[in-house]
Amino acid sequence: MVGQFSQTLKARDLKIVKADNLHVTLVFLGNVDVQTERVIRKKASSICAQSFMLNFNQLAFWHKPRVLCLLSRAVDPQLLVLVDALTEIAEQCAIKIEDRPYQPHITLARKAQALINANAPGIQWYAGSFCLVESCSTLEGVQYQVVRQWELE
Repeated sequence: MVGQFSQTLKARDLKIVKADNLHVTLVFLGNVDVQTERVIRKKASSICAQSFMLNFNQLAFWHKPRVLCLLSRAVDPQLLVLVDALTEIAEQCAIKIEDRPYQPHITLARKAQALINANAPGIQWYAGSFCLVESCSTLEGVQYQVVRQWELE
């Protein structure tokens, strides 16, 4: 089913997110200076949250970023503990974060025009850690590079 879904995306001329770039954003920080990054890293080390599992199984189209993504409708409370703690850290560092309800998702393809009629494979996502990630522009597009990783309990 994964191969068939990938072929459907390719046939629609969508920019498929490579497997090693799949991620679940907890809090988008944007560009931060070196000092702010140090503070974030220090504060993130003190977060206490349990590992958890998410089931991404609903294909969605988001108009403004023009992406196809998989949504997880059932949200584990430990995910929200983690998101809330990271949001608080961002606010303490005077980082403006998005003012909308958190929706866990995995972006599968970019440059989408509409929701496609296809059976997307579900993704079971085990979260045993969380990371601070840097978005790096390359000739092939954005590549995400882990800056620091913290284990969950």
